[in-house]
Amino acid sequence: MAKAVWNGVVLAESDQTEVVEGNHYFPLNTVNPEYLQKSDTPTICPWKGTASYYHVAVDGQVNRDAAWTYPEPKSAAANIKGYVAFWRGARVER
Repeated sequence: MAKAVWNGVVLAESDQTEVVEGNHYFPLNTVNPEYLQKSDTPTICPWKGTASYYHVAVDGQVNRDAAWTYPEPKSAAANIKGYVAFWRGARVER
């Protein structure tokens, strides 16, 4: 079981993560939506496509662009469609 944690709060928990480039991607239905705030930040990966970001907000603290997803990934990354990954201090525990 993998858990994404930030500031002592479990953001996501699943035994079915996809690991891509060392990042655990959690199925969207295993992510606690109350801690995510939509961001306007996009990035482009040559092989995965365009990523959309979320700010992670816990107890009044905001970790900007600390979660991302590929809503419409390229075919090489189809396995992470509907999945969310975390960084910037959010850690994955096993």
